[in-house]
Amino acid sequence: MRLIFFGPPGAGKGTQAKRLEEMRGLKQLSTGDMLRAEIAANSAIGVDAKSYMDKGELVPDSVLVAMIEHCVKQPDCAKGFILDGFPRTIPQAEALDAMLARNSTPLDAVVEFQVDEEELFARVRNRAAQTRAEGKEVRSDDNEDVLKKRLDVYKAQTLPVLGYYQNKGMVRSVNGMKLVEDVSVDIDTLLGL
Repeated sequence: MRLIFFGPPGAGKGTQAKRLEEMRGLKQLSTGDMLRAEIAANSAIGVDAKSYMDKGELVPDSVLVAMIEHCVKQPDCAKGFILDGFPRTIPQAEALDAMLARNSTPLDAVVEFQVDEEELFARVRNRAAQTRAEGKEVRSDDNEDVLKKRLDVYKAQTLPVLGYYQNKGMVRSVNGMKLVEDVSVDIDTLLGL
C-alpha cells in the first residue's frame, strides 16, 4: 500500500505513520529524515542535497524525488510506504506521480487529517507545558508563533496539493482531532486494513 498522509503541522500524521510502520510494515518516508540519512551516508544524493543546503537554498524537487525513488525501491518498502510531509507543492505532486508511474507503483490513497486550528494551538501549549513539567527543554518549534507561521505556509503553498489529489479521486479524510487510538481505528477502517 502506497500512501500520502496530508494535513497541517501538528495534525498527527507522523504519529499515525509510525504506528502503521510498526503494525503493518509500511515504511514511513519523511523527506527531512531521508535527507539527513543521505547526507550522513555521504551518498551522491546526499552530497547533491548538501550543496544546496550549505548555500541556504531549498533542495530542488528533482533531488527530492530522486531520493524518494531510491527509497521506494529498497526492500523495507516492499509492503508499501507512507509519505509524510511530501509533496508540499503541486509541482512536487506532479513530479512524484510521474516517478511512481515510471516505476509502476501508483499511490493507493491520500489520507487527509482534518483538524481544528484552535485545537492545534492548544496541543502545542499542552505539549510545551508537559515538556517543561518533565524538566526537559521545549523544542524550538513547540510554540504558537512558529505554529502560526507554519500554518500560514501550509495554507499558501501546501493546501492546494489537496485539491490536486481530490481531482484524482484519491483523498480519504479522517478526523484528526480524535484520540490517537480512535484515529488509528479510523485509518485502518478507511484503508480496509
